[in-house]
Amino acid sequence: MRVLLALVGIGIGCGIVAWVLFSFRYPGFDYVMRYTTIPAVMAAIYVIVGLLFGIIFFIISPKIIDGVHGFFKKLENKLTEMPALDILFGVLGIMIGLLFAFLLSLIVRTIDIPVLPEVITILLFFICGYYGGYIGVTRRTELMEGAAARRNRLAGSIVPDGARAKVLDTSVIIDGRIYDICKTGFLEGHIIVPAFVLKELRHIADSSDVMRRTRGRRGLDILHTMQCELDQQVTVEERDYDDIDEVDLKLLRLASDLGAVLVTNDYNLNKVAAVQNTPVLNINELANALRSVLLPGEELSLSIVKEGKEAGQGIGYLPDGTMVIVENGKKHIGETADLVVTSALQTSAGRLVFAKLRV
Repeated sequence: MRVLLALVGIGIGCGIVAWVLFSFRYPGFDYVMRYTTIPAVMAAIYVIVGLLFGIIFFIISPKIIDGVHGFFKKLENKLTEMPALDILFGVLGIMIGLLFAFLLSLIVRTIDIPVLPEVITILLFFICGYYGGYIGVTRRTELMEGAAARRNRLAGSIVPDGARAKVLDTSVIIDGRIYDICKTGFLEGHIIVPAFVLKELRHIADSSDVMRRTRGRRGLDILHTMQCELDQQVTVEERDYDDIDEVDLKLLRLASDLGAVLVTNDYNLNKVAAVQNTPVLNINELANALRSVLLPGEELSLSIVKEGKEAGQGIGYLPDGTMVIVENGKKHIGETADLVVTSALQTSAGRLVFAKLRV
């Protein structure tokens, strides 16, 4: 390789000599050419300059070889990590970009200025090819969803048009209720799991803390179950944002780029998304909205399981998890008592129901 690069250097040096002597006009050109037309002088110039460039290229060839090898190694790793669909849409985008550049170059050729049309044409091919591939990769999901929506309309599918994709965050996957919600059919659209969320789940599953490890493995099991049992399409989005460190900010950026809805039960992420006008579905808010509504005066039977904070109070729970605070219920702990609802209070943590023993 070093010898080959040295030969390339000799060729470049001879080419530069030919360009300077016969193409490049400079002050004193005619005077210089008067002496360089002698064959021996011409040969000496070609040999000296060619050997000089050959030696230079031979010396710097290890850096050139390492740089080229490193570039192709990174490109190979990147292509290996990319999904096949990203590569396909990227190639199609590059082809469309190059076609667009070719059409523009036909107009550029009409410019009657030396060298300028060629320079602009090269820039057009580079810019259009790059952005064609970039758009093909980054907008792949939207293009596929558009094609799927068209197919659904033609087939008369019952899936409503315009159902936006749903991006899942780590907390909602670990929580597990997302599977039950999707199974009931209340959550429509394509389910997207970002690759960086999967990476975070893997780190949690490998944690030395038993509780974190259990939660991480449960999240991975939930995803596997969703992919196997749900009728909805559940896919992994490989796109990442190396300029962003926090997973929450990556989620917001991804949801914005895809035009999708973020699904979470993280209170802080929900607030940040609201500030950035990113659509959010909060599982905890949904659970609170679906809890039983008990009006004052209603009667119910409830098992009192523990003592309350205030003197004499007992605590019980409805099937949906709503806490019921029972006045003078301490002495009935471990028993099922007949109660009468006195009032209800909605808090940020959920709904509280106050009741007393039925006389």
